[in-house]
Amino acid sequence: MGTTEFAVAGLVPEIAGDLQVSVARTGLLITVFAVGMIVGAPLMAMLTLRLPKRLTLMLALGVFAAGHVMVALSSNFTLILAVRFLTAIATGAFWAVANVAAAHAAGPAASSRALGVVGAGAMLAHVVGVPLGAFAGQLMGWRGPFWALAVLSAAAIVLIARTVPHDDLAQHTGSIRSELTALRSGRLWLVLAACATTTGGVLAAYSSIAPLLTDRTGLAAGLVPLVLVGFGLGALAGSIIGGRLGDRRPHAVTIIAAAGATLLLLAIVLLAGSAPTTAIALTRRRHSAAAA
Repeated sequence: MGTTEFAVAGLVPEIAGDLQVSVARTGLLITVFAVGMIVGAPLMAMLTLRLPKRLTLMLALGVFAAGHVMVALSSNFTLILAVRFLTAIATGAFWAVANVAAAHAAGPAASSRALGVVGAGAMLAHVVGVPLGAFAGQLMGWRGPFWALAVLSAAAIVLIARTVPHDDLAQHTGSIRSELTALRSGRLWLVLAACATTTGGVLAAYSSIAPLLTDRTGLAAGLVPLVLVGFGLGALAGSIIGGRLGDRRPHAVTIIAAAGATLLLLAIVLLAGSAPTTAIALTRRRHSAAAA
């Protein structure tokens, strides 16, 4: 799921050429998916309150797989946009429920660590999924990665059906009204704003890595993928380490990691003329943001 979110960025030229649409318009495939994630996570979390978590995860993966098959078969750009939106809603539902299921399975003493492991899956997409997706797109055409993701999702459905307990992970019997009542909490909105700010900064930096390194620092274009891998490794490490430390000192980890990400972003702005410094700061910034 992390791969499908980010790999499209590396396939935009191929998709635009095959569907005969502009590169700018093809970029809507990324925007639409992001909007679907924003809508899908809270909406589907409420709509599936009374469903067992295992069933919700399987249904979300089923929609995800079917959506990728439809995209791989279609040549209609409008249809592909609509399917990407629905796929993103399923992705948002999966992430929301997967976090709850992981925390429940690990227990209160290790819930942060469990969330870190789940989040590491998305970070791993930066290191493995996105480069492989771009490479496969060049060899097999842009539809190849969508077929591969559909097959992997179908396999994941089988694994979840066999490994995730049914009775232990039954959804609680709360109502949509009680869930909406939680939105009155000022602390909840503060946390949401902090997450949006941190994540927005990370993704803004990620989208600007290539021009920043080549145009500003003078780094050879062939070395940019190595920095991207370092960016992903930093994210993976930050997610795992942040999850482990968060069980013991959640407030301290959150504050220090966010402050570190802010300082590293400032360092990138001031020291962008140095390629080594910028590359290290980008990697460390992703590490701090993932931990936050």
